[in-house]
Amino acid sequence: MNTADLGLPVDVPSTALFTDQYELTMLQAALKAGTAHRHSVFEVFTRRLPSGRRYGVVAGTGRVLDAVENFRFDADVLRFLRERGIVDEPTLEWLAGYRFTGDIWGYPEGEVYFPGSPVMRVEGSFAECVLLETVILSILNHDSAIAAAASRMTAAAGDRPLIEMGARRTHELAAVAASRAAYIGGFASTSDLAAGFRYNIPTVGTSAHAFTLLHDRERDAFQAQVDSLGRGTTLLVDTYDVAEAVRAAVEVAGPELGAVRIDSGDLLLVAHRVRQQLDELGAHDTRIIVTSDLDEYAIASLAAAPVDAYGVGTQLVTGSGHPTCSMVYKLVARAASERPSAPVVPVAKRSTGGKTSLGGRKWAARRLDEDGVAEAEVVGTADVPPALAGRQLLVELVKGGEVVGREPLDVVRERHAAARAGLPMSATQLSRGEPVIPTEYVHLASGS
Repeated sequence: MNTADLGLPVDVPSTALFTDQYELTMLQAALKAGTAHRHSVFEVFTRRLPSGRRYGVVAGTGRVLDAVENFRFDADVLRFLRERGIVDEPTLEWLAGYRFTGDIWGYPEGEVYFPGSPVMRVEGSFAECVLLETVILSILNHDSAIAAAASRMTAAAGDRPLIEMGARRTHELAAVAASRAAYIGGFASTSDLAAGFRYNIPTVGTSAHAFTLLHDRERDAFQAQVDSLGRGTTLLVDTYDVAEAVRAAVEVAGPELGAVRIDSGDLLLVAHRVRQQLDELGAHDTRIIVTSDLDEYAIASLAAAPVDAYGVGTQLVTGSGHPTCSMVYKLVARAASERPSAPVVPVAKRSTGGKTSLGGRKWAARRLDEDGVAEAEVVGTADVPPALAGRQLLVELVKGGEVVGREPLDVVRERHAAARAGLPMSATQLSRGEPVIPTEYVHLASGS
């Protein structure tokens, strides 16, 4: 099923206006010049990883497929473009029948990537491919940033589960995408019901400080929650005095109390004290969940604490300081003319200042060492070396305009865990460093 069928309402009737105006004005000029239908190859890549990051995580691919399927210029969209005078009538007529009929290849969602990795390749006429630039980049840049932060956090947490709870710290629709990306990165659940509804992510949640403050006594709030949700619920114990709250919680729920949540204070110290108190009260199986503006560094600092799970919000949905991946969408090859038999030639930007690109339709493969650990990302344009033929990374996502690469989210999540495990051990170190493996270029054209 197309997940868009279950999606949340948005303020526009299609994804066609999730774009920048210059994509439409380029289309108009190309149609007039007779170059719009030249076969073209665009690639998505990043020139560098965010400072200090050792690897990136591909996320948002499934949402890109939904967006491409729903990229339609319906009557309301065309009326808007006409009234604003954004493009001329011949261009509007062309847009009215727009359907992407090309091919899309890309790294499978959940895979890791490095500088220069051709994360996605979009191929078709210039006209149909150029219009997809902004929507593809907006999805991949956002979701991959969140997934990368989530991956670092889950690596720091080890076997302890993480709960995504950042919906109140970002745009309401971005929150749903963030929950999806966090799940890919290894988070176990989300507090956001919209994400649970749309993507079948496990949801959790019990109560906030407001519920405790509503009642005359903290004990009354605990009793009400246990009466409603059962002894296995999670009680929030830091509204007033933590030690008194833990005692009341166990007295109300008994040793079968599911968990207590700590949301403030010196989490390392408080967690040790709460664990000792719970054990003394006979609640040996009651878990401790900590929240309070955690990031991967805070999670790592709690590795020795008796913590059973973490709740993460703000730092996750903002990419833990890196809310974008700086991915770009560049034309790397195009036909010499509009003739179907015209040769496809590499093209590339040559200007100085660090924004150059490498021409040609590219393949990518990951070379492994004798122990099966990744040692290089190899990117090229000529024939794939036989030794790398079985290690190619790009997979077919759209063929002739039809989506062929949609996957269940759990498959994507499992792929990421395997991909991260296949990197050198230093990949999950939180200290700053270069990408954990180098990108090697072979047989690349210089462009024209």
